[in-house]
Amino acid sequence: MGFLACGGAQIKCSFGTAPSILNVTPENKVSSNAPMVSITDNIAYKNITPFVMCTSMANPAVASATSAAFGVLTPQPCTPVITGPWAPPSQKVFIGSAPAATAESMLMCAYAGVITLTSAGQTTIVAG
Repeated sequence: MGFLACGGAQIKCSFGTAPSILNVTPENKVSSNAPMVSITDNIAYKNITPFVMCTSMANPAVASATSAAFGVLTPQPCTPVITGPWAPPSQKVFIGSAPAATAESMLMCAYAGVITLTSAGQTTIVAG
């Protein structure tokens, strides 16, 4: 049981070079000081902004640049490719018709990255 995630929460990718901020657009219409996150708030560039540079060899741009540099890892701009919703979801709290995301929820990137929340963005609303 953890805190519900909200817009403005800090997120990180296991292959990113810098943290990012989780954006939640107002269509959810549920907020404390910031909109609450549902598991469907997983759209690259809308909700998940890039993590500056990517270091994953599963990313074709990184693999190509590294090959051109004779095997020296050469990070490339991050382009998140999210493969599914936030998981695990809250079992008790829903934002509209979708379960809420919690501080323990994570996303997977097609380039092998794991995106996690470094903070839920708030410390008052518990997922229950």
